[in-house]
Amino acid sequence: MSYITIPAKFTMTKLWAPIILIFVLALAGCVSVPPQPKNINNACHIFSQYPRWYRNAKKVERRWGVPVSTQLAIMHQESSFIGRAKPSRQRLLWVVPWERPSSSYGYAQALHSTWKDYQRDTGNHSADRDSFDDSADFIGWYLRKINLQTGIPLNNVYALYLAYHDGPRGYLQGTYRRKAWLINVAKRVQSRTREYENQLKYCSKL
Repeated sequence: MSYITIPAKFTMTKLWAPIILIFVLALAGCVSVPPQPKNINNACHIFSQYPRWYRNAKKVERRWGVPVSTQLAIMHQESSFIGRAKPSRQRLLWVVPWERPSSSYGYAQALHSTWKDYQRDTGNHSADRDSFDDSADFIGWYLRKINLQTGIPLNNVYALYLAYHDGPRGYLQGTYRRKAWLINVAKRVQSRTREYENQLKYCSKL
């Protein structure tokens, strides 16, 4: 009887390769995303729970000129600080879960295409939309881009949010004028920015 001898090294490689691959994929799927802050309406409480967020938000403020309060207000509106937030699925015949209305994802609810633009322009190719730090930097980058393309001052949060939602071109074309709901949301974001700004003045240990 003849036998085929398989080298031990080859056997071990073939045996462990799929196991290692499964382990790596499982580990990647378990990357930790912090839970939603306990009190998303108070900037001091948010940063007390996640001190690193404050340090990185301040870096964004220095880099892009977008205040910490504005970054927080947009995240509050877009995702309620839920790192893996996605738009709700549409319903087929009002019952069957269907496609999502857009590719928005993460803290900033950035579209996939816009996020790719951010990665290319900043060189931050490893940036993730479910990272608070990267999302804050994205907001700073995008609002600065809006500022340059539309002339909206960085302290005019109402107009900035309209352009954040409809894009710089849409804002210049006045697409928001046909969206009463968006105008109301932009007013809320502006109000939330002021609240956060006032709270940050009195935060201790920041």
